[in-house]
Amino acid sequence: MKIVVLGGDGFCGWPASLHLSDLGHDVIIVDNLSRRRIDEELGASSLTPIRSIEERVEAWREVSGHQLRFVELDVAQDYDGLVALLADERPDSLVHFAEQRAAPYSMKSPGHKRYTVDNNTNATHNVLCALVDAGLDTHVVHLGTMGVYGYGTAGMKIPEGYLDVEVRLDEPAEGTVSQQMLYPTNPGSIYHLTKCLDQQLFAYYAKNDALRITDLHQGIIWGTHTDQTLRDERLVNRFDYDGDYGTVLNRFLMQAAVGYPLTVHGTGGQTRAFIHIRDMVRCVQIALENPPSRGDRVKIFNQMTQTHRVRDLAELVARISGATVELVPNPRHEAAENDLHVSNDTFLDLGLEPTLLEEGLLVEVEDVARRYADRVDLDKIPCTSVWTKEQQPGVPVSRTPAGQKTA
Repeated sequence: MKIVVLGGDGFCGWPASLHLSDLGHDVIIVDNLSRRRIDEELGASSLTPIRSIEERVEAWREVSGHQLRFVELDVAQDYDGLVALLADERPDSLVHFAEQRAAPYSMKSPGHKRYTVDNNTNATHNVLCALVDAGLDTHVVHLGTMGVYGYGTAGMKIPEGYLDVEVRLDEPAEGTVSQQMLYPTNPGSIYHLTKCLDQQLFAYYAKNDALRITDLHQGIIWGTHTDQTLRDERLVNRFDYDGDYGTVLNRFLMQAAVGYPLTVHGTGGQTRAFIHIRDMVRCVQIALENPPSRGDRVKIFNQMTQTHRVRDLAELVARISGATVELVPNPRHEAAENDLHVSNDTFLDLGLEPTLLEEGLLVEVEDVARRYADRVDLDKIPCTSVWTKEQQPGVPVSRTPAGQKTA
């Protein structure tokens, strides 16, 4: 099939694009390279050296024989350009990664909050509106987040998007009526809030315009390599370790590799959902191969394979690496402890064989970090973005983040 991957130069978009191309699909990457500009703004960079998008695409052609196409376009700002691209290419499917993805970055300042809402919400709505405008029946697969649910379980497994409820009828009627509703959202950051807003946009366009949409509520990614990124160093994926973009388990493994204490926020009692990067690309494939029918409601999958408590992960990494663990103040406004139980039956029923947390894979990630340890800037490791002014009183906030565009 012909697949447009929005945000295909990013942490999730790049390995997913390679995976889909390797399956023989015609893949078009659409990105405006904003993640690279955010690196410049933050004075940080991927631990792994990332080649230009042109070098990446050419390297993939050389090692695989497949042709990736790249279009530089800001889908949040250039609506007319997006409509023209979709009308010209008429893709069978569209994978939407084109959103600012970091919760800490979204909380850095009022400017970063506004930028995240403007960019993410505009990008999603422009995509949906453009598909209707162009008269296309293109299946949209969107990368969402488990964070839309919040991190409390109310004594039950979090279902895949929808909650069965019984509504008691008012008098004089008797009995109850069974209904199904979107699981109530409880975002923990402005970034997570934008994913909640996405859900409402998806529900509306599926109902009103019969768009076919799959929303993937993803856990925290760990790991570095996929089968495709291993083929050539020019294809290596991002390895973010800084306090804004570094995901927790990868960050621990990098800290262990360079002899830096594993920084656990608060008590470390936060339980989170996780998924290996190899499973992420496989889940995107499965979602594309199992689209909803026209007129169906939005399909929602919980894209995760395991849940872990943060301090348990730190203790595991410390045990296999000899690193020390250090408790630091939590920059987030969240419960110190939580349990998390999640249903992920759909992907399992469709054939996903999860890559579970194993010491061998942890060592593999640590080895990658050790290989590029000379690129680490230790000053970028601590998270300096805080959720409330009370956590860091008297510190001025910037009004506008550098680089106002994103893919």
